[in-house]
Amino acid sequence: MRVAVIGGGVMGCATALALAERGVDAIVLERAVPGAEASSAAAGILGAQAELHGRDREADLFLRAREAWIPWARELRGTTGIDVGHRVSGVLRIARSGAERADLEREVAWQAGRGLRASLLDPREAHEVEPELAADVVAAAHFPDDAQVDPPALLRALMAALARSDRVAVRGGATVHGLLLERDRCVGVRLDEGELRADAVVLAAGSWSSLVPGVPAAMPAVRPVRGQMVLLEERPPRVRTIVFGPGAYVVPRGDGRVLCGSTMEHAGFRKEVTAAGVHAILGGALACVPSLGQAQLAGTWSNFRPHVEGDVALVGASQLPGLWLATGHHRNGILLAKVTADAVADAISRGEHA
Repeated sequence: MRVAVIGGGVMGCATALALAERGVDAIVLERAVPGAEASSAAAGILGAQAELHGRDREADLFLRAREAWIPWARELRGTTGIDVGHRVSGVLRIARSGAERADLEREVAWQAGRGLRASLLDPREAHEVEPELAADVVAAAHFPDDAQVDPPALLRALMAALARSDRVAVRGGATVHGLLLERDRCVGVRLDEGELRADAVVLAAGSWSSLVPGVPAAMPAVRPVRGQMVLLEERPPRVRTIVFGPGAYVVPRGDGRVLCGSTMEHAGFRKEVTAAGVHAILGGALACVPSLGQAQLAGTWSNFRPHVEGDVALVGASQLPGLWLATGHHRNGILLAKVTADAVADAISRGEHA
């Protein structure tokens, strides 16, 4: 059995690796350089609780996804020798007003009612968790079990793991010009050099998923949402906890690197880093952690989150037999990578039909 995976980001590479582990041959097709798009540009926050915002239907999935990272990070390191930067650093969501505090109080109460570790901290308690917080914080929701990974290191580990597998081939510069259809079934893809036939095709092309010719018109559209990022370097490292403010987040890697993000822009496929975007990110980050004002500006970039209306990721069987979906995860692609890959690989390896 051979499966063609369209897209060489975290989602596509993780799915190919999961297929190989189940005895299925896979070929990863990436139009550019594998891992060069949204996957390597992400902040890598595993915010299973911080990102819930009362969405009960996603709670179990998010928590299961976060827990799946613990053995997966260990497995990738054992297989490749590459540390993907998995750290349980916790998340603080801060409030500066009574209204923001009330929102956090409701969220914490809802999560605590589900038996999750979450607490509402007063200013003194919040500064004990993260001493670099701004002085005007009136309260903070603390989610101590949320974590992070380093996406560029993750991509290197995934590529190394795939290279060690005799069941996976990875092809960069492979533009998919369309799905290959026969008798209302997807039986492969069309490339520059001709047809590539496969028993199943997995669409994991992120924000470009809806642009692949032949994708069913009834499939919800996947659209790009631009996110700009700023990288700071502080010496010595001081910030130790991920901090979410009303307009920005701060992600310390623990080695002096601090990622600050991110904008949410419907700008099509324009990948510019803008003065307004950097200004907004730095303003929000410094409002959360003022000491970052002394950090070195080390880099900026932007890329696209694959967004589907209603924030519902497209995972599993499509309307087109032979075509499987692993796309549209928006802000939570890194968090959901492992559980998505396993779900799709399980279904294909069991012989289920899209």
